[in-house]
Amino acid sequence: MSRRAGRAAHAALFAAAWLFGHAAAAIEPTAAERALHERLLTLDSHLDTPSNFGRAGWDIRERHSLRGDLTQVDLPRMEEGGLDGGFWVVYTPQGALNPEAYAAARDAALLRTMRIREMVAANRDCFELALDAGDARRIAAAGRRVVFLSLENSYPLGEDLSLLETFHRLGLRMAGPVHSRNNQFADSATEIPRWQGLSPLGRRWVEEMNRLGMVIDASHASDTAFDQLLELSRAPIVLSHTGPKAIFDFPRNLDDERIRRLAAQGGVIQLNSLFLVPRTEDPAVLAILKRRENIEQLGVAEQAALMADVQRLPSFEVSPGADFALFMKALLHLIEVAGVDHVGIGADWDGGGGVAGLEDVAALPKVTAALLRAGYSEADVAKIWSGNLLRVLEQVRQASLDPADEGVRHALTTDRAAGTAAAAGGGG
Repeated sequence: MSRRAGRAAHAALFAAAWLFGHAAAAIEPTAAERALHERLLTLDSHLDTPSNFGRAGWDIRERHSLRGDLTQVDLPRMEEGGLDGGFWVVYTPQGALNPEAYAAARDAALLRTMRIREMVAANRDCFELALDAGDARRIAAAGRRVVFLSLENSYPLGEDLSLLETFHRLGLRMAGPVHSRNNQFADSATEIPRWQGLSPLGRRWVEEMNRLGMVIDASHASDTAFDQLLELSRAPIVLSHTGPKAIFDFPRNLDDERIRRLAAQGGVIQLNSLFLVPRTEDPAVLAILKRRENIEQLGVAEQAALMADVQRLPSFEVSPGADFALFMKALLHLIEVAGVDHVGIGADWDGGGGVAGLEDVAALPKVTAALLRAGYSEADVAKIWSGNLLRVLEQVRQASLDPADEGVRHALTTDRAAGTAAAAGGGG
């Protein structure tokens, strides 16, 4: 039996043993396991925490709690959990496909980007913006937290692909074409197809992402759109927060055959802690989550009222039935299918993620301990926590076109002219 096959078999037995009789919180890291975890560069590829940066009275330097204010990431919990940082998300919900809506989405995305940069500027001793893999290593070595920026949903670009360069200049190094509904670039995994994958504009979006050296994030894209992203991109792609369909057959998750093809082309799938089981149908919890979506617009008193309602709930579970054992089963499955060089973690913190036994980032050393006990080496765990993601980031940068490439420039000029004409004509 090969070393990889033996390790996969060990991991499968480990997962099975856990599922048949171990509590979700069974793993308690030893001092040695915690020390090893602290030595690693630990990055999460999908932090929705910037949704809190506009909240009245919220401070990332203070310790918060999920039950206290519905948050999972802050500096004290990052320090406790050994999280060195990751990709902090500029998220924009999907809206109408017309010039007015595009402009509003663009402005909202720019505001969210500025709030992230303002947070970094206000906490220079603790956080620093990262633009490449070398930055991440340097920042973490200096004891600060790594802030990469990513665009979840390219809807704010409208039909003007030159805006990608604007966001790139502001520090963004990853973007996904689509979110939970179809848009001008691609079909969503969770809506009836419109484009049968990527739109013509979406195909040009891939070219521009490659030219700029930005990582393509296929999370939320339909299976057909994923296939086309994989085919068209000249560099490896990632899924920043996606799970395996083998664990939960849901459109947002990816099947094993596609996971293998992703790995074969050098890509990485970063495990989500959301969509491992069906989401809650509890109307009280759903009402809380709906109010949470607009929390930046709530004043201090309104936030206090929301938290009082949370406290009155007997439990607050977004994904009832999902626990740490199931999260580890999903992670070990991905490693077995893709290989340890093509798996990472993007748990969707502050975006609906978290499971029983892994409620916030303070609990992350448990993941390292579980991987070590499953037979993986420190080098393997280092790849999962950041090495694989940073390798793709560097490969994407190396594969980027010369900025003076005239073919892509011509396509961008054409897109810009078409967008201007559509706006003048009021079309959608």
